[in-house]
Amino acid sequence: MTGHSVKRGVSLYSFQEEYFLRQLGLEQCIQKAVSIGALGIETIAEQMMPGFPNLSDEFYAQWHKWVATYGFTPTAHDMFAELKLYKDRPRPVGEMVEELRLDIDHTAKLGASIIRILALTPPEVVDKAAGYAAERGIKLLTEIHAPHRFDSQWMEDVMAVAEKWGGEVVGLMPDLGIFVERLPRVVWERGIRDGADPGFVAKVIDVYDSGADPSSLPQEAAERGLSPATVSVAFAATRYINEDPRGMLDYMPYIHHIQAKFYEMVDDEHEYSIPYDKIIATLVEGGYDGYLSSEYEGNRHIQDAFAVDSVEQVRRHHAMMAALLGEGGEA
Repeated sequence: MTGHSVKRGVSLYSFQEEYFLRQLGLEQCIQKAVSIGALGIETIAEQMMPGFPNLSDEFYAQWHKWVATYGFTPTAHDMFAELKLYKDRPRPVGEMVEELRLDIDHTAKLGASIIRILALTPPEVVDKAAGYAAERGIKLLTEIHAPHRFDSQWMEDVMAVAEKWGGEVVGLMPDLGIFVERLPRVVWERGIRDGADPGFVAKVIDVYDSGADPSSLPQEAAERGLSPATVSVAFAATRYINEDPRGMLDYMPYIHHIQAKFYEMVDDEHEYSIPYDKIIATLVEGGYDGYLSSEYEGNRHIQDAFAVDSVEQVRRHHAMMAALLGEGGEA
């Protein structure tokens, strides 16, 4: 595939297992990403930058030394809206706006240009912070994350703010977990290890993979007196969705970054659940020129029984994406 401007990157979220176990530090995560060919780095400050949002000038100076040393591009900062900070009342919008302004300042100091807006963030918060973001040259991109769909009131509310400010200020960040064609194997295998009934799990898989509605399955499992683990697998199936990747074409002027979610790279060519061939073809057709930022999320589903090798999973992911993008040589 030629004639496109799609770039490959990684969210450091992918390496959370190794970071948590102190096997990799922030610099080592960057090194691993760059060695794989992921030259756009998406960060989660609350996970890997202790002290955020009160980081020192020395930290930012070190960050820019790493940028120069490893030759990567800071792409996006992932923010979190602390919606449940108070037990007895909703979080005031004004507080969330002030918090988002801190995220905007941090993103600018990193030299990145995008903030991932958590899907549950009230659109009013984005609206009230958009002017400040525009002044700092930062795009606010709301994550389209399952179970939110293109055809929904949620999407209409998000797009109302995007259309008000224009796609160069407020836009969208699709998470590829909205395109799950097959129920992730790592999810249902974990359920069986936890005691789920294999026969009912097989039914859950068949229903989801066929495109039928799985919403009645948790109640059915409960009414049959099946184990909590079985009910949990059935419920999990209701939280995944399978949108048509071509639905992105209607929103391309607002899409500037992709969280390239994946659960399991079977080999260097195939992700078990998500149709990357269809997705990448759609992005190229739509003229997308941002990053595909690998986001590995299989770790939590295998860590009970297997050693997690996030670096190898991300390497395979980039080998697949490089091949689909028509890039020569090794990923």
